[in-house]
Amino acid sequence: MPQPRARPLETIATVGGVRVSRRAGDKALHFVAGMRIDADGAPRAYHPPGAPGLDFLANAGEPGNWFGIITDSAGHPVVQSQRDPAPGFYVSPTSLQDPARAVTDPRRYVDASTIPYIVLPGLVRDRGRVRLGDFAVVRNRANGKVVFAIYADGGPAGKLGEGSIALAKALRIPSSPKNGGTDRKEVAYVVFPGSGNGRPRTKAEIDQHGARLLEAWGGLARLEAL
Repeated sequence: MPQPRARPLETIATVGGVRVSRRAGDKALHFVAGMRIDADGAPRAYHPPGAPGLDFLANAGEPGNWFGIITDSAGHPVVQSQRDPAPGFYVSPTSLQDPARAVTDPRRYVDASTIPYIVLPGLVRDRGRVRLGDFAVVRNRANGKVVFAIYADGGPAGKLGEGSIALAKALRIPSSPKNGGTDRKEVAYVVFPGSGNGRPRTKAEIDQHGARLLEAWGGLARLEAL
């Protein structure tokens, strides 16, 4: 009996040499890339000069142009108080936020050190019709590790392949934002547009929804074929 023909593969976008594709009729999109490490949202991501944060302070901007930390009305970085998770550290935001909390509250943002999340540039978001809070599954092709994640942060226009500290750690990829990650195209990403509710989620919720979406998409066998 002849096997059914595979549906044609459509290219959604190409970013930094990485092609983002999906099968005709599918909502899910996928790509294979390396992984840079994002510390944003972690309470200990950035610290004032004189003490180390998880990432280099220069990666959050500079005086007069801070883009990786929250500033007050005068443009000065907001420092966490004794009531916050990491007193003395700056407040670092993610694009995905909990609007019930204040902008200066570190808990408003998705913690890169505990929540597996992915980063997407605007072109992929727009052409793929992906929304912040949508779910994803990521596989390290080098060791077979599979981790469910959430789309929580925006990235540079010309780069694709970035995840949180927690995602890298779970995939057994060097997880330091300063010197970790991998340039090898050995990480497969599948994103499920329209699957979230636009809000941060717990890891348990991410795992639950991610597993259901992966199974409906074709399961581990289809993921391993990427």
